[in-house]
Amino acid sequence: MQALFLAGGKGTRLYPLTYEIPKPMVPIMGKPLLEHNMNLLKLHGIHDIILSICYKPECIEQYFGNGSAFGLNIRYISENSPLGTGGAIKNCAKLLNDTFFVFNADILSNINFSEMLRYHKRQHAAVTIAVTRVEDPSAYGVIEYDKNGYALSFCEKPDPNEIVSHFINAGVYIFEPEVLEHIPTGHAVSVEKEIFPQLLQDGKKIAVYRGCNYWLDIGTPEKYVRANRDSFEGKFCLAETDFHHRAVYSDVNTQISRSAILRGPIYIGKNVQIKAGAVVGPRVIIGNNSIIGEKSVIANSILWNKITVKNHARIDRCIITDKSIISDTFQKNIITPRLKKFI
Repeated sequence: MQALFLAGGKGTRLYPLTYEIPKPMVPIMGKPLLEHNMNLLKLHGIHDIILSICYKPECIEQYFGNGSAFGLNIRYISENSPLGTGGAIKNCAKLLNDTFFVFNADILSNINFSEMLRYHKRQHAAVTIAVTRVEDPSAYGVIEYDKNGYALSFCEKPDPNEIVSHFINAGVYIFEPEVLEHIPTGHAVSVEKEIFPQLLQDGKKIAVYRGCNYWLDIGTPEKYVRANRDSFEGKFCLAETDFHHRAVYSDVNTQISRSAILRGPIYIGKNVQIKAGAVVGPRVIIGNNSIIGEKSVIANSILWNKITVKNHARIDRCIITDKSIISDTFQKNIITPRLKKFI
């Protein structure tokens, strides 16, 4: 079984977090979003991964390599220019030879992929689309379906008077390989707006899978913060952390002073130093290779990797990006490196 991640977007709505890294690489609980999703696939026996990349591809390739360090087989297909969801899938056709998953790479969900695959086979569908229910579907792609679980129509970002369903496209699909024949080659095309409606017109079955209780697209700084907060609160449990059972998760080679105070929930990455008198938490994530200075105070914040927090610094409700140095001034409601008000 193969899985294709569409990881080529610039993530402009997530600026400034994506000035230097692509959106799938933003860290959730200390690890890239893409890594978490790959780890979920491994739990369902899927190890063959294809990444369609375009924006800052070196960031993804340097981190994952060929996948062997992660127990995966990873291959890459680059887009010279954005091809849209359909064009990106078609661009990978030479590597796809059997039923395969497709993922928008900015999605966090609790979909049971094994169950979704069984449902796809039972429905004898050309495509199965995972859906999730939202109160206001006007910003998404809405899907209307019949009592047997087959799609009837698609509507992208409907006006309030056009809403016929509250179930939206969750950005997770299963394709049969023959669907690739319906996607034109060499130019940008959208599966949501063009290919799926055309498949219905051609009489192809598109099944709708409703087994998604948690879903979030990490598209804005607010949603990025929410993803981490939901993990702390147990609304979404990552494979590596469950804060219902432990208040503090600490990775390898951490050095925490006996006089430091930790107020969970907290996630602490690899090779982190927390020095004497520091007060950390609640709801704090500290990325790898970071140093938290003496008598500093950090709460409700996300620190990426290689952060240096100077002695006596105070940080509250911040996102601190890689390699930042925080002095002894009070920091609140900021995103670095380009300081920006965060509400």
